[in-house]
Amino acid sequence: MTRLSTVIFPVAGLGTRMLPATKVTPKELLPVYDTPLLQFALEEALAAGARRLVFVSHPEKAAIEDYLRPVPNLESKLEAKGKHELLDAVRASRVPDGVDVVFVMQPEALGLGHAVLCAADHVLDGPVGVILPDDLILGRPALREMADAFDKQTMTSLVAAQIVASDRVSSYGIFDCDDGEFAPGTARPARAFVEKPAPGDAPSRLAAVGRYVLSPGIFDALRATEAGAGGEIQLTDAIAAMGGIHAFRFSGTRHDCGSKDGMVEATLAVQKGRRSHLSVAAE
Repeated sequence: MTRLSTVIFPVAGLGTRMLPATKVTPKELLPVYDTPLLQFALEEALAAGARRLVFVSHPEKAAIEDYLRPVPNLESKLEAKGKHELLDAVRASRVPDGVDVVFVMQPEALGLGHAVLCAADHVLDGPVGVILPDDLILGRPALREMADAFDKQTMTSLVAAQIVASDRVSSYGIFDCDDGEFAPGTARPARAFVEKPAPGDAPSRLAAVGRYVLSPGIFDALRATEAGAGGEIQLTDAIAAMGGIHAFRFSGTRHDCGSKDGMVEATLAVQKGRRSHLSVAAE
């Protein structure tokens, strides 16, 4: 396994697709059944070996920092009342000892590539992971799967991928490679990587979703990357410039929790999983 000592969380977006709920609550803290969306991403990063978590946030989203802080008064009250399941749930949001948490601000929305570049001064040695928390992947921890598959000798990037409908390609980074199915847990090299192509121009229907393993060279590539689609610094363009692009077929199920329907679908999936777990435990 390639250890991902640093995992970057771009969380500066203001969640406009989830208004009005995100007027006061960051989208990353909206609950998916009984767990904030951010908690799933946090656990996935730790499963991939993270020792430093870099959150690229926005000044109006201080609640994310609050969520990650210990709450000793609440914990002591829950313990005194014997509410051990709730106590365990609250403690799960703690960052373990030995793991650093760094916050940097991205006051203006200048693109995912710019957000990743904001973290450059805070990364540890080696490849870095990037998690977009509103892409919830249930099942085996996707970033851990990707760390297991990442080969420093032959890859400069490994990007989670799935087939999307033809009318959705303009919402994604699209790989120039065969878009046929390939086995979960495996990677496929790509000739190129294009951000948000028009449906008629898309080289395939194989789309990037929110998990990346990137070599340290990504930061120099981002510094040299000019504004692309939408007038923003696109991570896709920097990855394409590095070469060595690989798409990764993760084994879990992805839910787009940046949308209202995706959040509902994810909530129902988590509810089903929780109930199934309780049924097995009761047998």
